[in-house]
Amino acid sequence: MDTIKIAFFDTKPYDKEIFNIVNKKFTFEIKYHKYHLTQETVVLAKGFNTVCIFVNDEVNKEVIGELFKSGVKLIALRCAGYNNVDFKAAYKKIHVVRVPAYSPFAVAEHTVALMLSLNRKIHRAYFRTRDANFSLHGLMGFDMHKKTAGIIGTGKIGKVLIDILLGFGMKVLGYDLYKDSALKNKPGFEYVDLDTLFSLSDIISLNCPLTKETEYIINSSSLSKMKDGVMLINTGRGKLIRTSDLVEALKNGKVSAAGLDVYEEESDYFFEDHSDLVLTDDVLARLLTFNNVIITSHQAFFTQEAMQNIAQTTLQNISDFYGGKTLQNEICYNCHLGSENCQKKAIGKCF
Repeated sequence: MDTIKIAFFDTKPYDKEIFNIVNKKFTFEIKYHKYHLTQETVVLAKGFNTVCIFVNDEVNKEVIGELFKSGVKLIALRCAGYNNVDFKAAYKKIHVVRVPAYSPFAVAEHTVALMLSLNRKIHRAYFRTRDANFSLHGLMGFDMHKKTAGIIGTGKIGKVLIDILLGFGMKVLGYDLYKDSALKNKPGFEYVDLDTLFSLSDIISLNCPLTKETEYIINSSSLSKMKDGVMLINTGRGKLIRTSDLVEALKNGKVSAAGLDVYEEESDYFFEDHSDLVLTDDVLARLLTFNNVIITSHQAFFTQEAMQNIAQTTLQNISDFYGGKTLQNEICYNCHLGSENCQKKAIGKCF
């Protein structure tokens, strides 16, 4: 077997540290690049048979073509989302694997942290008390007990989140194209259609992948169906929400609070330090002015356990591919879904 050589893009110090530790078992040859994979940087993959990418790398038709010409056989996503990969271009050229469940607890817990912080105004109280302002005015929240939460996406993350919110004594509604039979009889939980979820939920959390069906699932039309004062949480993908419509809903009070770990144009900003630059994205700048909005830097996944699992699963995926084993985490080329939702049950036969 040829030496497994990995071109690793969008490298941060924590990536290199953890992958080097886990790679002691696999002994792959890894070249770390700080740059995103783009049409301009794809030349860095020449001489490698594998590329390892993250959420903001651009794997479009042109990049796929250059990777294929360079002899790349495998694209290993070190994340769950895969909306940045052109599957039509990759079909019958390059296999794509991902990490479907690095730590559903990490993302679910961060989701709840955003809910609690927004509800009880923790972020505002923190800054007040640092200025010796101990006034309670404007900090009133509500009991989450007996409120209704709507969870869009009941996969691994959604299921953990459902259990946490049921523990608060909330009623939980769920929507998913692929219903989990194990959830159907769970006390306090109910699958409903999307309009029902919108109309009945006090808090709505987005925990689904970005697909053609879910792109801008939150827009002016869906927002109009929601309760006045609804809270929105997005730890999924930025383009699940049409941000300009969210801004209007925040301005008119339709949305009382929003917790965003992702943003539809985040590739220009997230994971980097821009504190010494002028923020040129007017929509993002407007979001940052709201005292009822918390934006975190796509960090919901970022725990020690999750990073360890990401490295282990990513390198195991690569090892399985070159070892001729069944790729449990390959993305189906026929239906563009991960192995757990493959409509044709054809994982390993889609290529």
